[in-house]
Order: sequence, then C-alpha cells, then structure tokens
Amino acid sequence: MLSIRRLTAATALACTLPLIAAGAANAQDSAPAAAQTSFDAKQTDAIETIVRAYLIEHPEVLLEALDALEAKRTADQSAAQKAAIAEVGPALFETPEGTVLGNPDGDVTVVEFFDYNCGYCKKAMQDMDALLAADPNIRFVLKEIPVLGPQSLEAARVSLAFREIAPNEYAAYHRALLGSRGTADEASAIAVAGDFGVEESALRTAMQSSAVTEALRQSNEMATRLGINGTPSYVVGEEVVPGAVGLDNLQASIANVRECGTIAC
Repeated sequence: MLSIRRLTAATALACTLPLIAAGAANAQDSAPAAAQTSFDAKQTDAIETIVRAYLIEHPEVLLEALDALEAKRTADQSAAQKAAIAEVGPALFETPEGTVLGNPDGDVTVVEFFDYNCGYCKKAMQDMDALLAADPNIRFVLKEIPVLGPQSLEAARVSLAFREIAPNEYAAYHRALLGSRGTADEASAIAVAGDFGVEESALRTAMQSSAVTEALRQSNEMATRLGINGTPSYVVGEEVVPGAVGLDNLQASIANVRECGTIAC
C-alpha cells in the first residue's frame, strides 16, 4: 500500500504526466520551421486519455518515477549538507581541550548535536558509550543545541559553564546529567555539578561568560546551516546522519567513511 506521502506525490506526478506527454507529442510532430506549441481541447483530452490508460495498465511507472525522485532529493540534500559542512569549517569538529570523548587523535570524528531533555538522546548515550568502548579510534564531539525549550537552555548554559571550569570532567558530567531522571533545568544541572565539586557561585559566573554564549550561538547556527532540526543528529565524516539511528548504523557509517570516505559506499 502506498504511504500518504507517496500517494500524494504519485497524484501530483500523474497530473503532470499529460503535460509531459503533450511536450513529447510536440517534439515528435513539430517541424523545424513551424513547431506546434499548444493543443486544442480535443487534442488535450485525447492525450490525457492515452496517458491515463497507460498508467492504469502500467502503474509501476509511478513507483519507478517516485523512487527516482526520492533518490534525487536524497542526493541533492546530501550535496547541500556537504557544502554546508565545508562552509562551517573546522569549528564543527572543534571542542575545548579535554572535552573530546574517545580518542582525541581518532581517525574518524563523530559530532553529536543533542538536548539534555531529549529522550532519544538519553537512549543514544548508550550507543555512544558502546561505540567508544568497541572502537578506540573514534573521536567524539558533543554540540549542545537546546531545542526543547527554556529548561533545556538553562541546562545547556550550566553544562557549558561546567565545561569551562572543569573540562577534564565534562564527559563524566555529560553522562551524569543526561542519564539523570526528570527534567534537566538550571537547578538539576547545578546539583549534578555539585557532585563533581564545582560550586554554584563559580558556575553562575561562568554561565554569563562570552565563551558560553558564543558556544551556544555557534552550535545553533551550525545546526541551522546543516539542516538539523531535531536531536540527536550526527555528523559522521562529511555527512549528516539524522536521528537516533542506533549503534549498528553508526558503526556501519564509520566503517564506510574509513573505506571510501562517505557513509554509504
């Protein structure tokens, strides 16, 4: 059964096929000196009847055309994202010293855009840990994009302040805050920081720093330019991998980047 999306696209495609057929008829019947550029009502009806009959007899044509359209859209989107990654430049893969998860000199960098209140991000943390445990050559970078409202923004500001104060503890803090129960907000993020010995007064000073504000601005701008509007989303190599795709898909993408330089060889 066709999905609603495919059915809608199929309907639109069917509506355009008479125009295509008409154009083809023009091309066949025209002479160099005097090309026929329009059809009267009777001719148009005849062409539409022929096209309709053909589609009824060969409905697979619509699916073939839709598959080709999907492939083109995917290729166009991938090309646009690669261009955006190139435009964003090294900043996408950079992170303050001490805040890389995994191998700082790894041969493949994975960038994850996340929100502390994203349920899928909480589950994806398990994939990240399993990936890092299984692959000693992964360099993992976290980008905080608080897309789920004011509380997420509060948590992100505290987290980035913590990163400024105690960069070597950031990975552990990230796991603790993302793995905690309940809503992540300023109070809960400060409480988790206290478990690591970072005082609230120091956090509040760092939260107002230009470094924290710039980190948030930069990550949000990157996400927008890359077409990322949900969390988690990844950049593997030079391509965007949206959604909580799971450990197997992440590992496959990384293996392909190593083999052929792209997530799909």
